[in-house]
Amino acid sequence: MDNTSQTPIFSLKTLSSINDLASEDWETLNPSGHPFVTHSFLSALEESKCVGIDTGWDIFHLCVYDEKKTLRAAVPHYLKYHSYGEYIFDHSWANAYQRIGQKYYPKSLSAVPFTPVPGPRLLSLDGDTKAKQALLSYIQTIVEHNNLSSAHINFINSSDVTVAQNEGWMIREGLQFHWHNQGYNTFDDFLDKLTSRKRKNIRKEREALRKTGLRFVKLIGEDIKVKHWDIFYECYLATIEKKWGGAYLTRNFFHCLSDKLKNKVLLFLCYDNDTPIAGALNLIGSKALYGRNWGSLRDMPFLHFETCYYQAIDFAIQNGIERVEAGAQGLHKVSRGYLPQKTYSAHKIPNPQFEEAAKRFLLQEKLYNQEEAMLISKNTPYK
Repeated sequence: MDNTSQTPIFSLKTLSSINDLASEDWETLNPSGHPFVTHSFLSALEESKCVGIDTGWDIFHLCVYDEKKTLRAAVPHYLKYHSYGEYIFDHSWANAYQRIGQKYYPKSLSAVPFTPVPGPRLLSLDGDTKAKQALLSYIQTIVEHNNLSSAHINFINSSDVTVAQNEGWMIREGLQFHWHNQGYNTFDDFLDKLTSRKRKNIRKEREALRKTGLRFVKLIGEDIKVKHWDIFYECYLATIEKKWGGAYLTRNFFHCLSDKLKNKVLLFLCYDNDTPIAGALNLIGSKALYGRNWGSLRDMPFLHFETCYYQAIDFAIQNGIERVEAGAQGLHKVSRGYLPQKTYSAHKIPNPQFEEAAKRFLLQEKLYNQEEAMLISKNTPYK
């Protein structure tokens, strides 16, 4: 008898810490080595106390095993007691629940904390679709059995959109701006592809900083010492407190990250003579450079663009990296060569009334994003 058509039998195991599972087991589900879903990155968040019940990120990772006790799928998962640090904004949904006297929190969230980077979320062995379906089913069961308002999977791969849709999840589309390497050999090769006005503008910005005498230092892996992280953290705090008033990441997180991810960590520091004034943290993936956090101790024209965008593009060109993903939002990135890229998240709301309202909201948002992308495409910085 052919058993290949039989429905596999899965079981669920929950983890109160990523360290409850061996790193090598988790990494079998992440063959691309995407840095933000590595055991190391999630462990760094936990060990540095950036996540945990005290921060509103109650750790509740989900693992799916087959009947042979082989790990087939997993997802970084949390019970969330607020909506901060997600970059997929659902505050209006929470307010709607509150208006009729219902609880929106805690909610189920499958995501990488404080990280608006698209990538694998439904991790599975050899792309096992049935195991991914089992994960989605278990999440829905957790929501129903614990009377949670909703479930969310943020910044999923486009390849998993269909899997989620087939299981009845709503898909939300967003926009980010990514830079793509067209086989450039130098930064000037990239500039030559831009329109004359955009090319001159970027050269003007870079030249203005050169005239100030600022210098940029590139540090990777073991070259990053404690003193460098102390400098960067001071810059990070200064900018966070100036704009948002609350830092999600602790000083120890950056030390843990450097220790665990080593040569995947890239740090740019900017100095005025020997005085550090700015820094930007990037992670190096197999095909992309991911710009994550930045900060500055001094307000200077164009400093942000150089530290976060142009230094990253330079590095990508020099190292043959396919693209640079510079984080969430930012129309100002377009004139600097970063183009619109769709992002996706998946959502499940058991309440039929709220689900219908959310569907209408998501459709309107999708149409708005499509219109914005079309307008940008008509004003591309490229020739």
